[in-house]
Amino acid sequence: MAQPLKVLRVTAIPGESPAEVTRRFGPLGRYLETKLDMRVEWVPVLDYDAVVDGLVHKKIDLALVGGFTFVLANARTGGRIVPLVQRESDGEYRSVFITRAGSGIKRLEDLKGRSISFGPGSSTSGHLMPRAALLNARIRPEADLTRVLYASGHDAVVSAVLGGRADAGALNIYIWERLVTEKKVDTAVVTEFFTTPPYYDTSWSVHADMPAATRERIKTAFLKLDATKPDEKEILDLQRSTKFVPTRVENYQRIKAAAENAGLLK
Repeated sequence: MAQPLKVLRVTAIPGESPAEVTRRFGPLGRYLETKLDMRVEWVPVLDYDAVVDGLVHKKIDLALVGGFTFVLANARTGGRIVPLVQRESDGEYRSVFITRAGSGIKRLEDLKGRSISFGPGSSTSGHLMPRAALLNARIRPEADLTRVLYASGHDAVVSAVLGGRADAGALNIYIWERLVTEKKVDTAVVTEFFTTPPYYDTSWSVHADMPAATRERIKTAFLKLDATKPDEKEILDLQRSTKFVPTRVENYQRIKAAAENAGLLK
């Protein structure tokens, strides 16, 4: 029988700088402590693989994972990772390809003979789905491009393109839109030229060995977040969401199929 948790160890895929990821979690962690009546411990990680390892070996109890990260962890545990909730917008995730203005790149086919920066290798929106889009356009990244780079985070993809280290980049469209809105990128200098079709992506997930009652309490706490309450609206805003909704394993079958087709899931 699974033992009751006394401390909930939580982490998230580092799609942005560690400072930004930690900042976004703070109010949510305090909210969960109140609702679950247990201590919540934030566990910083350096990369996506550390999140997978943490879930697989049960060193992490609750993790914000991307679709591909979930698929990898689920494969390594024989289907023992349980997705609890996702943001309402997570069912309409997309990836965007960007390039410097004047590069001559206007469509995916124009990338042949050029270089690209993906996001982290285990990122759904920064690597897997952009790679799937390239393969669908009959572009084999390692064979048809001059150089394939992997950035530490989505914001780093923009820096790689802006700094001329890559002719094009692929990243999470929500982070791209935030950078544009916050005027951290000038669209007269770096522009988008292709957006993927929508797909399911991130979720808050746990290991199946977590007590069922605890899983349900966590799920309920997320679902009860109410944007009409100022304190809870702050949490939702930091999570870039208006509300959380239930999710399920079946939502990530397309991600799994894309990973298998790209040879990234054995």
